[in-house]
Amino acid sequence: QVQLVESGGGLVQAGGSLRLSCAASGSIGGINAMGWYRQAPGKQRELVARITSAGTTTYAEAVKGRFTISRDNARHTLYLQMSNLKPEDTAVYYCNADITTWSWSRRDYWGQGTQVTVSS
Repeated sequence: QVQLVESGGGLVQAGGSLRLSCAASGSIGGINAMGWYRQAPGKQRELVARITSAGTTTYAEAVKGRFTISRDNARHTLYLQMSNLKPEDTAVYYCNADITTWSWSRRDYWGQGTQVTVSS
């Protein structure tokens, strides 16, 4: 069994900052790429940022220069530092990880989501 648990969401004023965390646990053999996605009401889930096991990062245009994705491989933890937040960043943020388990099964896993609300 593998679990992803997000934390760090909340309510913040425009221009503020938040840091999201996602801790992976269970029968983890290795974690490949990890990413943050978000889904606003009435919209499709979209990629926010992604990081490979080697540390290569990609960002959605809307968050470039404001968000930073990072990971701690030893702790199986993913982070998203969000700065200069805007009302349009309001969404449920989901953690995603491509994980190989001890039994050599490989698939995508998702966290339960954490709400980020930015007030104007």
